Amino acid sequence: MIKALGSLLFYGRFLRSFSALGFQRRSREWPPFKPDFSGQRWLVTGATGGIGRAVALAANRRGATVLALARSERKLEALRKAADHPARMLPVSADLSSIARVRALTGEPEIQAAPIDVLVNNVGVLLNDFETTDEGLEASFATNLLGPFTLTESLKTQDLLDADGIVINVSSGGMYGTPLKLEEMDCRGEDDYDGMAAYAMHKRAQVELTRYWNEHWQGEPAVHVMHPGWVDTEGVKTALPGFRTALRGILRDAEQGADTILWLAETRPAPTEEGIWLDRELRPEHEFAFTRKSRHDAEDLAGFLHERRESVRA
Repeated sequence: MIKALGSLLFYGRFLRSFSALGFQRRSREWPPFKPDFSGQRWLVTGATGGIGRAVALAANRRGATVLALARSERKLEALRKAADHPARMLPVSADLSSIARVRALTGEPEIQAAPIDVLVNNVGVLLNDFETTDEGLEASFATNLLGPFTLTESLKTQDLLDADGIVINVSSGGMYGTPLKLEEMDCRGEDDYDGMAAYAMHKRAQVELTRYWNEHWQGEPAVHVMHPGWVDTEGVKTALPGFRTALRGILRDAEQGADTILWLAETRPAPTEEGIWLDRELRPEHEFAFTRKSRHDAEDLAGFLHERRESVRA
């Protein structure tokens, strides 16, 4: 009962902002937006569905060569055929929950051909049931956080991120419901698993990783974190059917969810010390006082992820 009441209060607080109602209200005031990504190389994770697909297709349409990363070769081929310029939509088949596969990615010719101008860490899953990977990691933790962390760090270490480029981490409004936690993010047993809580923790961690990379990389490249609002995707349909049914008429479409990603890639604002982007504006990282109260910070998080990554190697 208490949990249900908390969810009702949470969704009620953000309904007018995170739904399509918020996007429609704010976008009326925006000037015409026709970005030019000609000559740029983009790497988009989770590129075959929802927001990632919308980003990949829009960037390709506007001139970019897009390295589209996803698990399904069939869906990647369908994406390539749907692109305005198929020759500039380059499929990269990889499962980000496999740390060994992520490590191998940076050695592939498509990735090494030239530095990446825009990296969009978009992939994300909310699993209602506890699953582990072949490497012994909780599957959503590996997919949402450890895999993208390993990919981004590897690209940076090998000078495959253009210093004048941008990294865009795609978080979620769900992160507003939790402080930063560490051990709880990588659940080790079915009895303790809560898929929605895990997803929120992973998305809060993306906010902290953005801060960590900006502090250590000094804007070369700039790193930003955004959340797309409440978007009607296949992931929402599968993981949150009740939520989707209740809000189906006012959920955002994928293009609305992708808008701020494309806007950040075009405008390239300077890195910020804190904040998360929504609808082309920087918003607070915290809406509730309790989420500020964490025993950990961005440095602790990075250390935790380094440790988990190396434990897979061992």
